[in-house]
Amino acid sequence: MALQRFRGPSDLHLHSDRSDGTQPPAEVIRAVHQHGLRTVSLTDHDTTSGWAEAAQAATSLDVTFLPGMEMSAKHEWRSVHLLAYLVDPDDAALRAMTDRVRTSRLDRARTMADRIARDYDLTWDDILAETTDGATVGRPHIADALVRRGHVRDRTEAFSGILSPRGDYYVALFAPDPVTAVGLIAGAGGVPIVAHPAGRAGVLPRALLERMLDAGLAGFELGHRENLEPGVRMLRRLVAERDLIATGSSDYHGAGKPNMPGEHTTEDAMVQRIIARGTGSTPVYPRAG
Repeated sequence: MALQRFRGPSDLHLHSDRSDGTQPPAEVIRAVHQHGLRTVSLTDHDTTSGWAEAAQAATSLDVTFLPGMEMSAKHEWRSVHLLAYLVDPDDAALRAMTDRVRTSRLDRARTMADRIARDYDLTWDDILAETTDGATVGRPHIADALVRRGHVRDRTEAFSGILSPRGDYYVALFAPDPVTAVGLIAGAGGVPIVAHPAGRAGVLPRALLERMLDAGLAGFELGHRENLEPGVRMLRRLVAERDLIATGSSDYHGAGKPNMPGEHTTEDAMVQRIIARGTGSTPVYPRAG
């Protein structure tokens, strides 16, 4: 019965200032509600610290809230992001890994700031001023500090120049391999979905995808502005072959990205499958039910 209590349309990939978004969790929920979304998930990077605030705002607005997180992973040189729905936030193994990733983000940001400061007027305090208490510090905060200092126009310019992986200031981030990350999410009762899986870097190798599926991967975020159609076509075939979950989401970051709430959404049947599969935490439904 609970599976029927959520209402579409659904946007299951949103970021707040607890990671690299620009709005507090409650403001994120209010923003997506104004765009007509009625089922949402806050998926900040490697943290669940915004869940309580987001859930409270969702309840007040008659919106269903699915607890989520975007977990960092890495395959060889490329980042792989996994949306983790309905995990147990207190699972020891998952929490240990996300704590390690957040520590790596902090160390990386500090080292990059020191390198950048040799050539630009930028201090660590400038970067901290762009964060909130408990936020996962990362490159977007350095980008925001560079914008505020007038060194670049916006985050896009910062990421394509000063913060580029090809530049002299870049520092690699620690993250688990995708198979390990999937196993941790599934082990915490969560539903792992590969975020924006068909971007410019291309689709992950089929052999790796098979290992991820064996570890508990549930599906792919096929609706996302960064996906390219050739990769999406291939993944659609895999979704059909293996009866996987396919989602669509905005990846909203407030003013941090041009992505707008609801520009991609997830079908009700797929939301239902996520809710049925997740056991680590439960959706927060509107009081009216």
